[in-house]
This record gives sequence, C-alpha cells and structure tokens, in this order.
Amino acid sequence: MPRVLVVDDQADVRAMICIVLRIHRFEIVEADSAASALKLFAQSHFDLAIVDIFLQGVNGSDLIVALRAHVPGQPVIAISGMTALDFLSGTPELSDVVCLQKPFRQPDLMRAIEASMGLGRQRGGAVAGAAH
Repeated sequence: MPRVLVVDDQADVRAMICIVLRIHRFEIVEADSAASALKLFAQSHFDLAIVDIFLQGVNGSDLIVALRAHVPGQPVIAISGMTALDFLSGTPELSDVVCLQKPFRQPDLMRAIEASMGLGRQRGGAVAGAAH
C-alpha cells in the first residue's frame, strides 16, 4: 500500500484528499505545517508527498526542496488555489513536480498521482479504482 504524506494547513482540504486516497487504498499521513511535514518525513518513508504551496508562514516550494534534500527525486504533487504553478517548472529541482490547481475533483487528483508516481505503468495502464 503506497504511503502518502499530505501537507496542507487547511483541515477540510486535507480531509478531502485523504478520503479520496483511502478509497483508492493509499496509506495516509497528514501534516498541517511544514515543520510537522519535515519531522514526519525524517521519521518515515513516503511514496508520494502532496504539498500545498501556500502554507502558513512557509513557502511550499521551499518545503519540497527540503523534502528532496532528504530523498532526491521524491515524487511530489504541488497544490494551490491562489496562483498558477508555472513557476515550479523554471526551478531545476522542482521541474518534475506535478501541479494541481485547487479546487480539483477526484479524477484530477488520481491523474496527478498517476503522473507523479507512474502508477499507470506499474498497474497495467490504469490507476486502480480511477474509472468511475
């Protein structure tokens, strides 16, 4: 079961993401701040991190760089409801981060997960449970 770290300072957004991921049989660990995320990341392995770009007091892209300092190439989905995420592709360390604009729907999230983790190749061409 893939482990996913979900980092967002809005409890309702974390809850929505976690519900979708649990339905699709992901193991979820939640963090409401960059500090919590870094602590959890240092203590455990994650197959994917979903990181809000605008965390209270911290730039989410800085958090992504810090996570990748621990695990180079860590699959990451950056989410934001406030800005286009085009700027990430201009930063070499973040050029392969999958971006997802809030609000998003379940199929959008599952496609982003597939793109970041390569699940389509691992599971015979389709994300498990994504066809609804």
